[in-house]
Order: sequence, then structure tokens, then C-alpha cells
Amino acid sequence: MEKFKITIEGDSTPGHVGVPSPCNAIKLVDVPELNYFAKDKAGEVCIRGNNVFRGYYRMEEQTREVLDADGWLHTGDIGKWTDRGTLKIIDRKKHIFKLAQGEYVAPEKIENIYLRSKYVAQCFIYGESLKNYLVGIVVPDPETVPDEALLELSTEGSRSLEDLCRNKRVKKFILDDMVSIGKSAGLLSFEQAKDVHLSPDPFTIENDLLTPTLKSKRPKLKARYQTEIDDMYNGNDTAERG
Repeated sequence: MEKFKITIEGDSTPGHVGVPSPCNAIKLVDVPELNYFAKDKAGEVCIRGNNVFRGYYRMEEQTREVLDADGWLHTGDIGKWTDRGTLKIIDRKKHIFKLAQGEYVAPEKIENIYLRSKYVAQCFIYGESLKNYLVGIVVPDPETVPDEALLELSTEGSRSLEDLCRNKRVKKFILDDMVSIGKSAGLLSFEQAKDVHLSPDPFTIENDLLTPTLKSKRPKLKARYQTEIDDMYNGNDTAERG
């Protein structure tokens, strides 16, 4: 996206990708299933201009998926215009999935909200299409989890992060904090995780769970934690009672 935007001289405001380049037109298109609407200055980022590609070589079907009849490139990024006229990328359309009762879920939005919890270092939210609720994999923040407030929940008082991750009372404490933050941020009930598995092992580039730009590799995460996901949906998460 950066090649279609420029930064205004003297603007050091973080968290955006700049203003449109003079050779490009940019519009935001409604994504109603995610409650993003152009009237609210939010939606899927679409770009048109002479520097936008004309399609994939000999791949007409794939071209039609991203280029409409009017030449707009549908990026799959969800953007929002700021008051300064810059564009901020806030979500991804392609990571949307649907739960059993038809609700659409944007997991990255939920993950970014849950990361506001001081106890959460990393988070992966997943929803099975045949289920009506979400579950999550949470890597606790090792700098905050082994504190006195959480140690009181452990009958053995262990300072091991691995032991705390296996403690059901610790898990409930962290999940309750996540849900509280989610409510404050306006998450709907179906957007809240009903169960989480605490993992002491961080997502990293080295273990192939993050991209070089530190984005979650969602299929890899699902495969890595498939057993834990199945256990949560079956009510058999392996955390021990405190």
C-alpha cells in the first residue's frame, strides 16, 4: 500500500500510511458484514490509476477477483481516513470467517483489542464454521503474568510461566480481563472468546508462526494448535485446576 501513498513533509504522526499519491484515486467501499461503511470514513481500500496493474497474466478469474469493471483494484485492506486526510489501515477483509449462526468475524480486530490486556503478549483468535463461538491461543506476557496478583491464584505459588499457563484459575483471570477489555471496546457477544489456551511459547519467525513482517501466519497457527483448539471446543482444555 505504501507505494500509492506519500508522507507530507513535516508530518511525523505515526500509525498511518500517508495521503494518496497524485497519480492515484483512492476510495473506501462498504464492507457491511464487518460494519465498515464509507459514510463513516471506513471501508475496503480501492485504488485506481495509471500505475495500477492491469491484471494477472493469463489468469482472468484471479484478475476479476481484485479488479472490477471500472478499473478499481480492491486491495482487501480495511482503511479509515483520519482527520488529517491520511489513511490508516485497520483490518484485513480476507481474514473474515463466518460462525455457525451466520455471524461474520474479523479476528485481527479482536486480537488487537485483546492485546490491550497487560497480561497478553500475543493472541490468536479462531472460530470453527460449525461452532457458534470463538476460542483463542494466548501467549501471556512473561513480564506481567508472574506477579503477586496471579501468584495468589496458584496453590503452589510457582513462578514458572509454564506452571501458570497450566493453571485454570490463572486462565480464567486472564480471560476475564480480556473479555472486560473487549466489552469496553464495543465487541459484540459473539466476538468474545469463550475459552482460551495459555501457551508459554511465543509466536516467532523462527518457529514459522510469524512472517518476516511479524504478521501471524494463521494457517500455521491453526495447524500448530489444532489439538488445543479441538480440546477447547470439546470442553477438554488441559489446564490444571489451581
